[in-house]
Amino acid sequence: MAVLCPLVLAVNNGPKRLRPAQNPPQYAAFSKPLSQTEQYYHALDRLTFGARPGDLEAIQQMGLDKWIELQLHPERVPENPVLEQRLEPLASLRMSIRDAYVHYPPPQMIAAVARGRAPLPDDPELRAIVVRLADRYLQKKNPNADATAVSIRPTQLPGAPGVLNLNTPAEAQTAMEAKAQEAQKQNPNDDSDLDPKIKLAEILTPEQIDILRNGKPDEKRALLESLPADKRTDFVWALRPQQRQMLIAVAPVELRRELMLSLNPGNVVAIDLTEGKVLRAIYSTHQLQELLVDFWFNHFNVFINKGADRFTVPTYEREAIRPYVFGKFYDLLLATAKSPAMLFYLDNWESVGANSEEATRPRPFAPKQQAKRGLNENYGRELMELHTLGVDGGYTQQDVINVARCFTGWTIAGPRKGGVFEYNDKMHDKGEKIVLGHVIPAGGGMNDGLKVLDILAHHPSTAHFISLQLCKRFVADDPPPSLVNRMAATFLKTDGDLREVTRVMITSPEFWSQGAYRAKMKTPFEMVVSAVRATNADVNSAFLLAQELNKLGEPLYRKIEPTGYSNLNAEWVSSAGLLDRMNFALALAHNRVPGVKVDIAQWQTIAGRDPMELARQILEEDPSEQTKMAIEKALNDPDLQKQLAQNAKAGPPQVPSLIAGLVIGSPEFQRR
Repeated sequence: MAVLCPLVLAVNNGPKRLRPAQNPPQYAAFSKPLSQTEQYYHALDRLTFGARPGDLEAIQQMGLDKWIELQLHPERVPENPVLEQRLEPLASLRMSIRDAYVHYPPPQMIAAVARGRAPLPDDPELRAIVVRLADRYLQKKNPNADATAVSIRPTQLPGAPGVLNLNTPAEAQTAMEAKAQEAQKQNPNDDSDLDPKIKLAEILTPEQIDILRNGKPDEKRALLESLPADKRTDFVWALRPQQRQMLIAVAPVELRRELMLSLNPGNVVAIDLTEGKVLRAIYSTHQLQELLVDFWFNHFNVFINKGADRFTVPTYEREAIRPYVFGKFYDLLLATAKSPAMLFYLDNWESVGANSEEATRPRPFAPKQQAKRGLNENYGRELMELHTLGVDGGYTQQDVINVARCFTGWTIAGPRKGGVFEYNDKMHDKGEKIVLGHVIPAGGGMNDGLKVLDILAHHPSTAHFISLQLCKRFVADDPPPSLVNRMAATFLKTDGDLREVTRVMITSPEFWSQGAYRAKMKTPFEMVVSAVRATNADVNSAFLLAQELNKLGEPLYRKIEPTGYSNLNAEWVSSAGLLDRMNFALALAHNRVPGVKVDIAQWQTIAGRDPMELARQILEEDPSEQTKMAIEKALNDPDLQKQLAQNAKAGPPQVPSLIAGLVIGSPEFQRR
């Protein structure tokens, strides 16, 4: 068989393993190489989101060297068509910031349209949505208004009596303004359960309505999946808001998005993003790339629920993170620095130089707290502490201030310009600055910030800090200094080439050692995705999988602090957390996660022959004695035997699912 990994040198009679540089005694385990079989397991555990059935055999056949090289060059591997199919309905993932804002309007925009203070969209389909939402807003303001005056039926013919003509924006706008004036005369209590103007009986049969009200989840799901596409919109608006909310969990993707759009359009963008991330982790053939996208987003963390970032984060990940994970660090740093998501999250968009033209301009009509704008140090501090040098990287508070001064004027364009990056020279501090001993002359503009990024991207402390963070994520919580130092040297030698730094790490003897093997605890995101991959589940909708991560303590894109989620084991090891993981594992194995289907029948023959054989198939190795004992205890439990006897004639067998659930929740499955 070919050499398993690039840890060898052809010397004399055959390959000899490279030895890591000398480390302190506590790192001795990193000098002990893995066996050939362990190398395969380690590759799947650490360089993917977990093995799918058949992955082990595929890597063995290809050879580990070739497989690693392809993962370092994802452009050479075709993407999984199943992934592309699953991502297709998630339209906001492909939109610009402006388009996302327009297509998924926040409540303020709906209110502005309803009050006649903002124009209706030109797109007829989008206009229908906005009009309906604005109509609902007005109904809540004035529920006693004439029903025919607020009835909106886009499916009716334009110009029909009592119906807004959605094909003529001007007419719809005029009618909306008239309703707004009437609504503003009233001051009723809010009521989210308004009577819908479209009746459910016009769309569904009495039997279907009964299923919708009283049916089991599977029956409701089948009914919703059978709903014709041309009836989806009317169906959604025939439901009360509370009914729509209750159906979200069982609705197919396209209908679910319409339900959400009718309740809170802005939420659709965030949910598309989280669902897309989960789907990519499960299905992508570019597994190392997806791991690195997750790592670098966490490194340059942005909190999606901070105001406008609900609409900017998808573009941030797509354009500022994903293209650069195998590129130069400077380019990645620059892309994040110019991203509207980062500018808004760390408040740099409103940072103004003390003596700038903008700071000295009178603002007599501005609110008191906005009358005088000043320097904001948030980005300057996090840029050095978290993004580049590290907390011990040798900078001072004066450096923080001067870096912040250099980035004044780096702001965000207004909505009419698309909300993109903009440099405003009137906000910039043009005085002299000194950053880490480098003099940045007076009179500069945007180049002041570019100079800072260049200094930081090529600083030895940055090379060491980035290498250390990568090692903590991919090698061990306390990685050996020998590896960190070699990676840092490569970083400096290659001008911050992240592909080459990653290559040094994943082809090192330390990476392929007993010290790194099973040394990391899976985060909730990694655990959920690896469970789906291990069971070979078919995921039609990842919505509820993403919701499970909220329960497990890692809601995606929702880490408030700029530190991002911790990569250290201690963050994820707790009795309550492990119990929650076990509950998820059992729910998944018993097909109780909507949108995710496990083929339980495939396990029946194996489990009937030998329960431990099924455990070995999921783990791709022998289960530990602890896991074997847990399985045997569960299978011999008298209450379980009684329950199985009672349910023998109803539904699929429970034993295979129980075994699978216990294995997925086991300690060895939780490690990688």
